[in-house]
Amino acid sequence: MVAADWPGVDPEWSREIDVASTSAADGSGAVRRWHVLDNGAQLSRRGLTPAGTLLCVHGNPTWSYLWRTLLAAGSDPAHPWRVVAVDQLDMGYSERTGTFRRLEDRINDLGDLTTALGLDGPVVTVGHDWGGVISLGWALAHQQQLAGVVLTNTAVHQPAGAGIPPALRLALHPAVHRWGTTTSDTFLRVTHSLAHPPLATDVRTAFMAPYRGAARRAGVGNFVADIPADASHPSFPALSRVAAGLSGLGVPALMLWGPRDPIFSDRYLKDLIGRLPQAKVHRFEGAGHLVAEDRDIAAPVFEWLAGLGRDSPTEPPGHGTDGPGNEVPPLWAPLTTLAAGPDGGDTAVAEMAADGSVARSLSWQELERNIAALAAGLAEAGVGHGSRVSLMVPPGVDLTVVLYACLRLGAVVVVADAGLGTRGLSRAVKGATPDFLIGIDRALAAASVLGWSGRRISVRDLPAARRRLLAVETSLAALARRGADPGPELPDRGPASDPDADAAVLFTSGSTGPAKGVLYTHRQLAAMRDTVAATLGIRPGARLVAGFAPFALLGPALGAVSVTPAMDVTVPRTLTARALADAAAAIDATVIFASPAALRNVLATQGGVGLAGQEVLGRVELLLSAGAPVPEPLLAEVQRLLPRASLHTPYGMTEALPVTDISLEQIRAAEADAAAGTVAGAGNGVCVGWPVRGARAAVIPLAADGTAPGNEPVTEAGVTGEILVSAPHVKETYDRLWLTQRESVRTAGWHRTGDVGHFDAAGRLWVEGRLVHVVTAPGTVVTPVGAEQAIERLDDVGLAAVVGVGPSGTQAVVAVVETVPPARRAGPAAPQLAGRVRDAARQAGVSVSAVLAVPSQPTDIRHNAKIDRTRLSRWASAVLAGGRPGTP
Repeated sequence: MVAADWPGVDPEWSREIDVASTSAADGSGAVRRWHVLDNGAQLSRRGLTPAGTLLCVHGNPTWSYLWRTLLAAGSDPAHPWRVVAVDQLDMGYSERTGTFRRLEDRINDLGDLTTALGLDGPVVTVGHDWGGVISLGWALAHQQQLAGVVLTNTAVHQPAGAGIPPALRLALHPAVHRWGTTTSDTFLRVTHSLAHPPLATDVRTAFMAPYRGAARRAGVGNFVADIPADASHPSFPALSRVAAGLSGLGVPALMLWGPRDPIFSDRYLKDLIGRLPQAKVHRFEGAGHLVAEDRDIAAPVFEWLAGLGRDSPTEPPGHGTDGPGNEVPPLWAPLTTLAAGPDGGDTAVAEMAADGSVARSLSWQELERNIAALAAGLAEAGVGHGSRVSLMVPPGVDLTVVLYACLRLGAVVVVADAGLGTRGLSRAVKGATPDFLIGIDRALAAASVLGWSGRRISVRDLPAARRRLLAVETSLAALARRGADPGPELPDRGPASDPDADAAVLFTSGSTGPAKGVLYTHRQLAAMRDTVAATLGIRPGARLVAGFAPFALLGPALGAVSVTPAMDVTVPRTLTARALADAAAAIDATVIFASPAALRNVLATQGGVGLAGQEVLGRVELLLSAGAPVPEPLLAEVQRLLPRASLHTPYGMTEALPVTDISLEQIRAAEADAAAGTVAGAGNGVCVGWPVRGARAAVIPLAADGTAPGNEPVTEAGVTGEILVSAPHVKETYDRLWLTQRESVRTAGWHRTGDVGHFDAAGRLWVEGRLVHVVTAPGTVVTPVGAEQAIERLDDVGLAAVVGVGPSGTQAVVAVVETVPPARRAGPAAPQLAGRVRDAARQAGVSVSAVLAVPSQPTDIRHNAKIDRTRLSRWASAVLAGGRPGTP
C-alpha cells in the first residue's frame, strides 16, 4: 500500500487503525484493521483548526480514493475541514474479514470506527451509492454530533412494484453474480465505464488497485448480494429504518446528482427530496453514477458548508414585494369573474381546424364548469397539493382546461414542449420527475419508449388495447365525466392555493445549453399576469390570437378571448398568413402574439390572404413579438399587413417575462438617435426599451476577459455588462439546480440574466447578445449583436452570427452568414460577399477576420431564431483549420 501511487492523494493522509468490532458479523473481542484517508494530523501539524469533520463513505466497488478532491479542499487553509474518507471493511485497503457483512453490520462498523477515532461534532456525512445509506444510518444514530448530510447518487427506498435497476438485477443473477463480481473484475470495469468523460488511465488504475485478485473482491460480491431487492431480503428492515428515519432528520442537506446513471436514476432522487425537503439539490447534466469523478463536487460542497447555520443568502429578486402572506388574486381569478358575469356565455377559448373553421370552443361559463369538473376528477385520481403534473398537450381547449384545473388543486404543472427536441424534452421530463403525465397519444408513446416517470393519463378515451400498451390509467375525458357528477364520496373540487406555493416548472428553450426548469409560485404567476396587463393594456374583453404557447395559456388569466391558430406552436415558422387571418376572423381579434420566425413565414405567405383576411387583420390593434430580436425592417413589413396595430417587442426570458417593452415607433426613434449620435450610448445592439411596471434593470460591467465578475449594478449610459433584472414576477428558483440558482442571484436583489447589453442616456436598454457568446479578441471584447444586425442589412444575407475562434483573449472574429438564396454548401464565403460582410461589420465597429457561408443557421426549434453560436464556433474552428466543412 503506497499512497504515492494514487494520483491526487497526499501520502500523509493514508493511515490504518485497529478498531474493536461490536457488529453481529464478528465474534466477541474481534478487532478489525481499517484503512482511511484522513487529513486531521496534517491540519494539526499546520496549526489549522478545522470547522468540523466530513465523514465520507464510498459505495461499491469504489473506495476512499473517490473523495480525494474533498480531502484536498478540506486541507486548504482558506476553509479547513477534517476529512475522514473510510475504506469499508472488505473494501479498499481495509481488512478482508472473511465474513458476510449486512447493511446493519456496516452501519454499526462505521460507528465503531468513529468511536475509535474519537470523532466529535460537528460532523457532516458524505455518501455515495450504498455508502449513502450507510452514512445516513450513522447520521441517524449520532444526531447529537450531526451538522448536515451530503448525498451523491444513492437510494434509501425501492418503490413498491418497481424492479431494481437492470444492471443490478443482472449482477444479482445466480448465473452471473459470483463470476461478474468476484471471480473476474467485470463489475469494477463496468462501474468505472460509467464515468463521463472516461476516467484517466492512472485514475482507473488507482480505483482498481485494491481489488486485484478474486480474494480481494469477496466484499464486492457480498455488497451486491446484500442489496435488498424486496421485503423478504434480510437487509430490508435496516434499509426501511433508515428510510423512515430521514423524515425526522432536520439538519441541512445537500444532494449532488448525476442524471446519466443507469443505477440510481432520478426517481431515487425524487424519493430523497420527499424525505429531506430542506435539501439543496443540484443535478449536473451529463454527469453519471460517478458524479464525484464527472464533475467538481468539492467546490459546491465547501460553498454549502460555508453557509451552514446561515439563512439563504439571497431571496429571488422581487420576491415577496406584495408583503409576506398577503393574498393575491390567483391566476384564474379573471376567468372565474367573467364566467359569473353577464358575458359568461361569450366565447372564452377556441382552437382552429386546418380548413379555417373553428374546431372547438368554450364559453366562459363552459370553461369554468369544465375546469371544476376536471379538477374534481383529477383529485379523485390522486392529483393534489404539490403533485407534479407534466402536460404534453398542444395549446388549445384541452390544455387550457387541464392547466387551470391542476393549478386550482395546488398541483405543480410541468411545461416542456416538443420545441426542445426529443433528447432535450426527455431530459427535461426525467429531471422534473412528474407524478402524473397527461398527454396526447404521441406523447404517451414517447413516454413508454423513453422511460418517462409518472402515472399516465390520456387526453382522449383510448381503446383498451392501446391503453394497456401505453400503460394509461384513465383519460381527461373520463375524469371530467366523473368530476361533473362527483357524488358524496369525492373530495372537494379544489382548495384555494397558497400564493407562495409552487405552481409551475417552465423549461427554457435550451438554446445555450441544456434546458433549465424554472420554478414559479402562484404569486409570481399572478404578478406576471398583472405586469402583462398593465404594460400592454390587455384587459378583459381583449381578443387574442396566440401563436406562441405561453400566451395561449396566459390569455384566459388576462380575461382575454383566446384562439390558437392552425399551426404547430412548437415550430413557429409553421404559422401561415391564411391561418393567422382565419384565427383572427374567428374572434374578431384585437391582439396577436407571434414570434419573429412566425412573422417571417406570415409575410412570406401573405399572398394567400384574401380581401376578407386583409380586412380582419386590418382591425388588429396590438401585435406582440418576442423570443428573439425583431429587426426593424421585419416590423415595418408587418406594419403594412397590420396597418392599425401598435407593434411591440417586449424583452424577457422564461425566468422573467416581460422585462422591458418598446414599440416600432420607439425603435425607429432609438435607431435615429443612434445614427445621429445625439444620445449617448444609443446603438450597438437591439433596443428593447424601458423596464415595465414594477421592474428594474441594471448591468454588471464586463471585464477584459469577457466575464462579468462584479456585484455592483450600474445604469450609466454606454457601459456594457451582464443585464440584471428585479421584478415581482421573476422566477422563484431553478428547479433542482442549486448552483445555477446561486449564481443567478449572487448579486443581492437581482436576477442575472446571462444577456449582455447597455443603457443609453435616455434610459433605454440595448441588448448586445449572450454573455457566453462574447468574443475576446486581442485587446478588445466584442459583443455579437450589433455587428450581426449590420451584416443582416445586406440584401443577400438572412441570419448572421458573429463567433470567436481560438483561445480566449486572442480569438479571431468570424462572421457566419446564411445567404439568400441559400448557399449550395457550407464553407468559406465568396470573396465579393466576404468583402461586403467585412465592410458592414466594420461600420458597427467590429473587425472580422473570416467570413463563412451556410445554407441555414443552426437555430433552436422553439423560436427558429436563436442561433447556436457555440456550435458554430466549433464548426468554424474546424473549417478554418482546413477540415471538411460539412454541416454546422
